[in-house]
Amino acid sequence: MKEEGIRSKTKKKHKPASSSPHQLPTYPNLLEQQFNAEKPNQIWVADITYIWTAEGWLYLASIMDLFSRRIVGWAISERMNRQLVMQALERAVQKRQPPPGLIHHSDQGSQYASHDYQAMLRKYGTKTSMSRKGNCYDNACIESFHSIIKKELIFHEKYETKEQAKASVFEYIECFYNYKRIHSNNRYQSPVMYEKAHQLSISLS
Repeated sequence: MKEEGIRSKTKKKHKPASSSPHQLPTYPNLLEQQFNAEKPNQIWVADITYIWTAEGWLYLASIMDLFSRRIVGWAISERMNRQLVMQALERAVQKRQPPPGLIHHSDQGSQYASHDYQAMLRKYGTKTSMSRKGNCYDNACIESFHSIIKKELIFHEKYETKEQAKASVFEYIECFYNYKRIHSNNRYQSPVMYEKAHQLSISLS
């Protein structure tokens, strides 16, 4: 690697996106760190992370389908509030049309615990699951995705504008991560290819 002028992409020190304490209801952990789904739209996991630009911070809310590790919904905003996560959820629902009974797992942040967000979940017949307070391992898969996008993209860019950052994240998620990036969990296929293979196996059975 040294001879060829190649260097690995490494992680920077993690700075968690904090959420203020709240008195909103929280919910039991239905996953118990079991991160395998038997089919698409059975379990979604959600989280928020941050992106620095020369114009200030942006916040990225992502929703992953645990079956294929596909990012099914995401949104970026200058504010880390309930509207951000609601937008990501609305996009995920519009794209996937999940059946009632879907499990939605997140941390206990005020955005996810808010009455408006929980009302959206109830509207779509979704069950709420939440990590234990302060336990990052309870939502490891979506936190791993945010670590990956930082390691492979964000930490290697110097975004001069917020619009530049938004375009960069869009291209990474929609053009590379979902369609091209392979995962060992998917038998070394991309999320989209893994879902297509699953659908094909159903049609042939």
